[in-house]
Amino acid sequence: MKRWIFILAMVCMFVLCYCALNNVNTEIPKADTAATGNMANVSELEHWTSDSPAMKSIMDFVSKATDEKSEGYIPKEARIAVFDMDGTLTCETFYTYYDTMMFIEFCLKDHSDKVSEELKNAAREIKPGYTAGEALARNFARAYAGMTVKELYDYAVEFGQKKTDSFNNMRYIDGFYLPMVEVIKYLYNNGFTIYVVSGTERTTTRAIVANSPIKDYVSPAHVIGTEFEVKVKGHENVASNMDYKYADGDELVFTGGFIQKNLNANKTIWVDREIGQYPVLAFGNSGSDTSMMNYALDKRNPYPSIAYMVVADDNVREWGTQNWEEKSKGYEKQGYVPISMKNDFKEIYPESISKADTQYKAPEAVEEKVDELEEAA
Repeated sequence: MKRWIFILAMVCMFVLCYCALNNVNTEIPKADTAATGNMANVSELEHWTSDSPAMKSIMDFVSKATDEKSEGYIPKEARIAVFDMDGTLTCETFYTYYDTMMFIEFCLKDHSDKVSEELKNAAREIKPGYTAGEALARNFARAYAGMTVKELYDYAVEFGQKKTDSFNNMRYIDGFYLPMVEVIKYLYNNGFTIYVVSGTERTTTRAIVANSPIKDYVSPAHVIGTEFEVKVKGHENVASNMDYKYADGDELVFTGGFIQKNLNANKTIWVDREIGQYPVLAFGNSGSDTSMMNYALDKRNPYPSIAYMVVADDNVREWGTQNWEEKSKGYEKQGYVPISMKNDFKEIYPESISKADTQYKAPEAVEEKVDELEEAA
């Protein structure tokens, strides 16, 4: 018996020596999450509550979409996810709406010498409950007339460094919801192509995205927004862009003309024209996003699809006033999965940011401050 134990020990020693000399890995192989789905990657969504139905729905969809053995498998080239921006990815509650506040500060403070009294009055008249629709977008286009595309981009970046009065320690660029940033990263890491489809003007949206926590996951080519007219500088009054040619050193300039507001059915049209295929995932937060949601859920979509709606129902950490029961039932009836900011989001913003005592500073107060500065000068 001792002889056999000795022989077995010698064999084991020989095997260990062989493995060491030939760099053979003796560790137990880990599970291939890419092949078996991604349900194990819960840590990637750590800013969601652990029992969030919406989070579990997202992870279940991704697990099936990336598992070639699953009936819900979606080829990588078809894994298209579209996100609204304002109110879905970042704060848009009055007065933290990046696009609108940028227009107000541009007209009443930063470039008050460049805009007409009519546009200044339009900025002053923006009140709680205002509609961020086509009429207001046309005023935005007129305000930025004469600026090059780069100048508007740079101004949007500069504006993002300003602090909002609605939160303590929050710059406008800091308004991105941590849980939604995680979703974008999670989808990107699982082979999804991410598009931001916003009602904010496209150049401004690109500037916001490129300086935000999602910058590594959304390319400028994957940003779709409201369109203002752009022409080559010096040819602003020429009827057709076919009547001249771009030359080295030419500047692209906003004419003040308005093309289309990217809301409602227009979102569907732009998604079709620029992406050319049905999205399989869609995220929004309001009725102006439902067309994009419905497009993703269209029965003609050759792949499984799902749509989510963020409900602004958190009035403690945020300024949300939406009724969860009412909104969630309505969205579920339309075939969307509702997301509760109050119950699904473990954190919304970084710890350094907190809700202010007052939600907004009235535009008149901004103008009064400008008057004070002018008098002091």
